[in-house]
Amino acid sequence: MRSDVLKSGVPRSPARAMLRAVGLKDEDFQLPFVGVVNTWTDGMPCNFHLRELAQELRAGLREAGVLGFEFGAPAVNDAMAMGTEAMRASLISREVVADAVEVVAAGYLYDGMAVLVGCDKTIPGGAMGVVRSGVPGIVLYGGTVAPGVLDGRKLTIVDPFEAVGKYSAGQMTREEFEAVERHAVPGPGACGGQYTANTMALVLEALGLSPVGYNGIPATVPEKKQATRSAARVLAEAIRANRTPRDFLTRQSFLNAVATVAATGGSTNAVLHLLALAHEVGVHLELDDFDRVSRRTPVIADLRPWGTYTAWELYEAGGTRLVFRRMLEAGLLDGDQKTVTGRTLAEEVGEAPETPGQQVVWSAAQPLKPHGGLAVLRGSLAPEGAVIKVAGTERTYFRGPARVFDGEAAALQAVLAGNIRPGDVVVIRYEGPKGAPGMPEMLSVTAALVGRGLGPDVALVTDGRFSGGTRGLMVGHVCPEAQVGGPIALMRDGDLVVIDVEARKLDVEVSADELERRRAQFTPPAPRYRAGLFGRYAALVSSASEGAVLRAG
Repeated sequence: MRSDVLKSGVPRSPARAMLRAVGLKDEDFQLPFVGVVNTWTDGMPCNFHLRELAQELRAGLREAGVLGFEFGAPAVNDAMAMGTEAMRASLISREVVADAVEVVAAGYLYDGMAVLVGCDKTIPGGAMGVVRSGVPGIVLYGGTVAPGVLDGRKLTIVDPFEAVGKYSAGQMTREEFEAVERHAVPGPGACGGQYTANTMALVLEALGLSPVGYNGIPATVPEKKQATRSAARVLAEAIRANRTPRDFLTRQSFLNAVATVAATGGSTNAVLHLLALAHEVGVHLELDDFDRVSRRTPVIADLRPWGTYTAWELYEAGGTRLVFRRMLEAGLLDGDQKTVTGRTLAEEVGEAPETPGQQVVWSAAQPLKPHGGLAVLRGSLAPEGAVIKVAGTERTYFRGPARVFDGEAAALQAVLAGNIRPGDVVVIRYEGPKGAPGMPEMLSVTAALVGRGLGPDVALVTDGRFSGGTRGLMVGHVCPEAQVGGPIALMRDGDLVVIDVEARKLDVEVSADELERRRAQFTPPAPRYRAGLFGRYAALVSSASEGAVLRAG
């Protein structure tokens, strides 16, 4: 065992003395040691219950003949941070979580790693850290929150965001506004639609880093605790077989994961995170892979934010295994790809159950939409690419004058003040990985536009990114970003922007000569941070088209 380097032999007596101080007995030193990195916090609901799951996991590990040691890692809540300076910490926290997992694995020479995750960035961060650790590992998602209920209507966290727009437009009373706030999030668990957390949880099952079916179990159903103990046995078996993530993470498994995002109308954040995770594994995955896979993958799950049902209702319909079953039946997934169990994806899915009469998961023969939920656009405004979630809009073409804002705050102020008109293209820049830094999500702005009734009549283009809860004609991840002099930095109010999803084009109708004249006058703004974590991140982060990963130096 790798851990024997620290715990076995005469020279390691001091280390054993330290471990005896925390309760280890003679027989415990013969067991494999596992690091359990827990992103628990009582500062928000998504990860609030992970302390209980950690107890179940450690008990399951002990039952399986493995000893688990628990460590903490931070979790930033995107919904709470949205629209504030705190949102700059969100994507950066992905790297911090990955670093935390890696350093625990390296600092204690553990034989395996388990990470408990909830809110958005803890999921890819945990997965990246497990891959870096180089030992058998598993990532366990705490599960979705139950839907809120108000006057018979199911709510998710997106409803309060859209209520901000409705209230500011005088479309609801103060009492109605506060009622939405009080009922939207009824307890523990991550945001309840096919937003980023549930999208990435599904992705990890497709990749095989999480047991198939586990992540789809909601946070507060009794089944979750027993499933966590079962997951501990899966990790123990992987340790005994020395089965590491690099043994089963292949290019095809990543393409499987992309297909699941497309088939469920999932979050555009999956583009960033899958590119980053593929980078960690050393698997070739590029931006255009998302477009190619999405073109051939129909949407078969009717999920919010663009659809009808919540993630809890997906669980009631048959869960994530039912989604995989439908995709396997249609040849949309490669079922021969291996998972953490050593079995194939097809074997793990098996005869997935289906609740009679369910309306959440459809068949590929009769899909909700013929093509998947993602598209990659290129053109004079985004020569290195941009991403749009086409599942969130029925409109595929838009041409209008730019309303240019240097940052999200100014754009949100204009929206709430009623200064955005139908036909406008809202352009938000200097919110990319380097410029912000940290590439903030724009749910405050996009939800306010929808809430004010402008969703179908306004487009938005940004070098930042979007929440999984975003819907409408919203184009993000514009590359190169403004901070490095991308064309979005050269735009002016009134420039005509053309979004053509069918042609996969994103253009600004300004001549090349004029853009060059503007470029000659361009000076990037000074970095917001020059030191500390945020300064290092801004100095080292790559383009969003590469997953916003950190360069080595």
